[in-house]
Amino acid sequence: MPASVPSCSQPLYAVIDLGSNSFHMLITRLVADSVQVVDKVKRKVRLASGLNEQNILNQAAMARGWECLSFFAERLQDIPAENIKIVATATLRLAQNANEFITKAEAILGYKIELISGEEEAHNIYLGVAHTTASADKRLVIDIGGASTELIVGSGFEPKKLCSLDMGCVTFNSQFFSNGELSASAFALANKKAKSLLQPLVDTYKSIGWDCALGVSGTLQAVAEVLSGQGKVQQITLANLLDIQQQVIQCKTLDMLNIQGLEQERIPVFAPGLAILIAIFETFDITDVQIAGGAIREGLLYELLPNMRNVNIRQRTLAGLIERYSIDERHAYRVANIADQGFNDLVKPWQLPNNLASILQSACVLHEIGLLLEYKKNKQHAEYILNNADLAGFSDAERKLLIALVSNYKTEINFVTLAAQSFTTNDLAVRIIAILRLAVILSRRRKDDALDRVNFTAQDNSLTLQLESSFLEKHPLIYDGLKREVEFLAQLQLSFSVTTFD
Repeated sequence: MPASVPSCSQPLYAVIDLGSNSFHMLITRLVADSVQVVDKVKRKVRLASGLNEQNILNQAAMARGWECLSFFAERLQDIPAENIKIVATATLRLAQNANEFITKAEAILGYKIELISGEEEAHNIYLGVAHTTASADKRLVIDIGGASTELIVGSGFEPKKLCSLDMGCVTFNSQFFSNGELSASAFALANKKAKSLLQPLVDTYKSIGWDCALGVSGTLQAVAEVLSGQGKVQQITLANLLDIQQQVIQCKTLDMLNIQGLEQERIPVFAPGLAILIAIFETFDITDVQIAGGAIREGLLYELLPNMRNVNIRQRTLAGLIERYSIDERHAYRVANIADQGFNDLVKPWQLPNNLASILQSACVLHEIGLLLEYKKNKQHAEYILNNADLAGFSDAERKLLIALVSNYKTEINFVTLAAQSFTTNDLAVRIIAILRLAVILSRRRKDDALDRVNFTAQDNSLTLQLESSFLEKHPLIYDGLKREVEFLAQLQLSFSVTTFD
């Protein structure tokens, strides 16, 4: 008996970004009000490496680009033209013979290519971050590309000031590291050049100000991977960057560049990108940068999709997962409310940073995501789902912390997922895991009016939960769970006790 064919399906959307280092194609559709990636293709074309001193793009680089687009063309055939956006960026802005490349590229793809200005590129990068990253409202966004670097300061979905500078990891590679020598003098020259381009922006950007700095692109992601690979928190600071620079210099040559956490494909342009990033930190007095969840492709994509500015990105992702995995939403937010109180009670004694509150809330919402598959191994199923699901609004480091929380919401401690996270310190991760576990136990009745008063107190690694004696008498199963939790939290080096109100 043949399978029936659905009468309709969600339309596909495609975005192609012809970058200076890589060409990217992203194909998505909307499912349960969240974006589902259907296909994603990336090819290292290194178009910028084909520019000579007169900014003429050589035939070899163009041929690499055309070959890549021939692969993309097949995938675009069944997507409505109005749902496709194709843009070219820095290298083709610089190339004197860009028309030659674009004309043939359009013939291969069968669609128009929009050569966007540096400001348009920066605007779309900012929108990509705004649509996909939960952060403070006022933000500085940094994107170091192959032939350009974008800096944008803005609030919400509105960039206040943006620029695109003609410096990138591919072009700086040919200018300062072309002989493959990874010397302190090469870094110094690259740093000096970058600062000369950045300096005119300082006063304007600082006058607008920002509450957080967010990074996108391969360079920043590569730095984050190095930090994670070396067992450090995935928070990019100037001290970390200077330490990595020294590790690179000690390798002496590109052929010998082999530092822990640096992937093979990132090696060719890592040093020049690092030099630019250090210059940005030093010029703008940046304290730290977190990795953002999206960039130019996501900016182009989300502006194609309907009503994407109306809902907070994390809320949209959580709502989609709640629907897809039949999560008991009322209970999830019941747990979240108790955890929120615990976080607020303990924020000062445990010095909990504000950026952990949102991850804890998300873990509360998703802690039962594995139950749809089965009860017995629901934590393992949850770990798999969260490892592989599209989690718009969560960086890779935030995803790993979320997994560490959800895989430890009850019973046995999963030290593997705890060790894998690098978004925060182990001590802080342990502390919010404890809050989640207690919130889950206290919500076990799955009834809104079951819990009267509750108070969380702590001193160093000692945690105390204060409850009404009548509550403990009425809920012996919950009380037993709290008593059992003493042993589990002891494994996390936390001393736990339960007391009653006078």
